Amino acid sequence: MDKLLCDELVQEVFQRLPPSSSSVSLVSKRWLHLHRTSRTSLTLRLTGDDPTVASISTLLSHYPFLSCLSILSSNPRSKTSLADQFLLLVCTFCAKLHSLRFLAGPVSASSLTSLSAACTQLTSLCINLSRPFFLMWIINFPKLRDLSIRVCSGEIGVEQQDDCGFLADEDSGAELGLESLCLSGIGAGDWGLGWLWRSCRKLKKLQLKSCEGVGDGGSFSSFTTCLQGVQEVELRTSRSILDGVLLKLAENCDSLTSLLVYDGGSREALLRFFSQCHCNLQKLDFRLPLDLKNDHLLAVSTNFRSLSILRLQSCCLVSGEGLKALGTAVNCGLEELALINCDVVEREPGLLSALGQNLRKLRKLDLSHNEMLLDKEFMSMLVSCNYLVDLRVRGCKGLTNASIFSMIKSCKCLERVDIMHCSGIQAEAIESFVVNSPQLKWVQVEQSKISDAAKTWASHKFIEAVA
Repeated sequence: MDKLLCDELVQEVFQRLPPSSSSVSLVSKRWLHLHRTSRTSLTLRLTGDDPTVASISTLLSHYPFLSCLSILSSNPRSKTSLADQFLLLVCTFCAKLHSLRFLAGPVSASSLTSLSAACTQLTSLCINLSRPFFLMWIINFPKLRDLSIRVCSGEIGVEQQDDCGFLADEDSGAELGLESLCLSGIGAGDWGLGWLWRSCRKLKKLQLKSCEGVGDGGSFSSFTTCLQGVQEVELRTSRSILDGVLLKLAENCDSLTSLLVYDGGSREALLRFFSQCHCNLQKLDFRLPLDLKNDHLLAVSTNFRSLSILRLQSCCLVSGEGLKALGTAVNCGLEELALINCDVVEREPGLLSALGQNLRKLRKLDLSHNEMLLDKEFMSMLVSCNYLVDLRVRGCKGLTNASIFSMIKSCKCLERVDIMHCSGIQAEAIESFVVNSPQLKWVQVEQSKISDAAKTWASHKFIEAVA
């Protein structure tokens, strides 16, 4: 049989197999070679002591057709010099790359210049840089659309210092093709970002993580330049700049459709944004334990009636009044609701029932980690939510088998369900759920709760059961 299968056919089979089936390459040396040459995606995790350059070189040489590569290191002491050597190996063996995630240590500007010359098809790049960092090398990647930079402490190479003169030419008139930009760890005094903001006129998505600034003083005035066409903004643990960024968004960004804010912000700035922003927001995702209050939700219900996704996590000061007002305002359009670890779910009886009656077109519902949520409250909402396709109640320890039977009765369209760590739900209810859910495709539950009969039914109905 091995002789009857030509190389091209074997490679075609390998490309259609899931990654977990890679052991088939052990059949013979020929199959091993064909398996490697058929791979277009590879992830390398460097653990323990730094591996030798020779070992990485040998490994990469076996995969000549990679289009997507991730190299990650768990060693926090990785140096720029070693990371540069690994990156030069990527330049040597992976010329066909479209996507590179290189987090094996901070890299220098010179090695990135070499990367741009070798991997001319790169559209996505994720890297670490050490201070002081310089960004004019981005010009050398004309096809780059997705860029992620994490700034970390590290040694400063000679190449980076030499690049400073080039950086000073901020009037170069470059216009970058970036559509998605993620910056992590930016400090208030980091230079050079003003040029970046002025050059990013095509941005659709902007992410700022653990940032204390958007560059030096002059950079903030340039920041508004990149906001004109932005549709998605994510601000994570960036409390010191959040107020200013929200103000700039409200004043300069009419195209914003999605906003995520995690762990940071002032109540006043949030309220000003909700009151002054004129964009057509469709998605709000907040994790603000002590900042989000009732008046914010009331402002959202007044100004953003086109909202289709609302996700709240650990929002302790939100009350039922705000959520009910919001539910009434967006009742026709809201398709996804998440109230994760929000004690208002447990604190105010009847809230879920009211939300269910107003939000009858919900397709996704996430009530995870509300440990004291009881069957009565949960079931009173499900009665009205007949169009749910995705339901998650992970960690809701107060739910019992009764909730599962209510899901079977009320939610005939369910396709994906997460019921992990629900100690009150037993194996017999899981079995009944698998048997009687006609659209179910994926369920996440403890292995110990999946009976043999449930496994058989899941297999027959092509349901993926994940433990």
